[in-house]
Amino acid sequence: MLDQAMNDSKTKQLDALLQNYLDLGAAMYGGEAVTQLEHALQCAHLSLAAGDAPPLVAACLLHDVGHLLSHQSPKSSDDPDDHHEQVAMIHLQNLFGPEVTQPILMHVNAKRYLCAVDEQYWSDLSQASKDSLEIQGGIYRPKQALEFMGLPFAKDAIKLRQYDDLAKVPQRVTPQLHEFRPMLEQLLLA
Repeated sequence: MLDQAMNDSKTKQLDALLQNYLDLGAAMYGGEAVTQLEHALQCAHLSLAAGDAPPLVAACLLHDVGHLLSHQSPKSSDDPDDHHEQVAMIHLQNLFGPEVTQPILMHVNAKRYLCAVDEQYWSDLSQASKDSLEIQGGIYRPKQALEFMGLPFAKDAIKLRQYDDLAKVPQRVTPQLHEFRPMLEQLLLA
């Protein structure tokens, strides 16, 4: 009985999370030409098309949910970073395991890592992404990059980041949000 109540609670939390995308996802994604929801769906679709495991697909779908939820967390007026990856972690850690939440938490630092190890990566970033990189701490120094690669889920965070960079195409056809729901339900913590 208690297990069923906990499952019902998690299902309701998942419903609320997905409803946030439907309610708030029409906002533009930073300085890009896609909405928050379009960006999330494109990122998840790229992961799905690559044959990634469901936890990474889910991480790709939910990686920027912190942007939608950040209005619920107080932000210091002298800090221009919304720390959306941390906001997402706070909201998702009771629903999903680390195989979903850690790549999300690490996807900002994956951009910092990729810029440190690949000059072409930095030059290919959109201007909005370059601008946010500076706010997020800038390019990693070599020691930081090495430490990042030693972390669990670093490779998944890098894949998520690469999909994130590609998920900014106006009018790209993707699955709808509700099509990802069964997968997300399967990944809910027991």
